[in-house]
Amino acid sequence: MLSSEQINLYIAGHPEWQRKLMVRLRQLVHSVSEDVQETWRAQSPHFELASLPLLGISASKTSVSVTFPKGAQLRSSRMPYEPCAEDKPTRTVKFREADAINEAAFITLVQRAIALNVKLAKAENEAAGNKDPLFVELESVLRKDPNAWANWESFTASSRQEYAEWIADGRKEETRKRRIAQALELIREGLTKEEVEHRVKGS
Repeated sequence: MLSSEQINLYIAGHPEWQRKLMVRLRQLVHSVSEDVQETWRAQSPHFELASLPLLGISASKTSVSVTFPKGAQLRSSRMPYEPCAEDKPTRTVKFREADAINEAAFITLVQRAIALNVKLAKAENEAAGNKDPLFVELESVLRKDPNAWANWESFTASSRQEYAEWIADGRKEETRKRRIAQALELIREGLTKEEVEHRVKGS
């Protein structure tokens, strides 16, 4: 099933007020750029641009949430984020049943998210020629997971390099592939390689 079809079914399965909100939010996202791609991830609609996560939309019993994986880097004065830990890269905007969408503010926020993705993609492309192929493969896997990618972007260069070296140390391709999968799980938890080693020693 295509991502767009899965998203259609997801939206259709919610109460009318949530359906209307999600349909309009979806329209607004696409109105900002024709390059935005829809994808189905973590059982909810997500949107990408330049092969990087842009935002996700999800519904609970009382609200519709729009989550920006790199929201901490985006100013949102006219559309306040939900309270969250300052050290987290993600930010969320919630709409409840009686809420109206401030469409101009939402479009501005999406534009800022797109501009950031374009900037990051350009930097990644320029640096790709200097990266080890395994490093590039790891980042390709991480990009498909918004939480893991957001954590990866928050790591220092040395923390990233530690993961790359650990993967490269695998003598067989099978071992390296397995380590990439393990790295995805650990990075999704926000753990650096050093923190993983400390946790193992302390157990």
